[in-house]
Amino acid sequence: MKNEIHHSAPSGAVYGLGLIGAAVYFIMQATTFWMGVLGILKAIVWPAILVYELFKHFAV
Repeated sequence: MKNEIHHSAPSGAVYGLGLIGAAVYFIMQATTFWMGVLGILKAIVWPAILVYELFKHFAV
């Protein structure tokens, strides 16, 4: 049997840095504790929000 292993470490590192940067940004903008919690949740899903907004922008 042939085992194929695909590594995606560079993309994981980029996503991780983006996650940290987004979390710092959203937490710094938060005025209450619960807005900070919401900021952490937004930081986790920011790529999906970005793609959604891009598709909405480019829709004809």
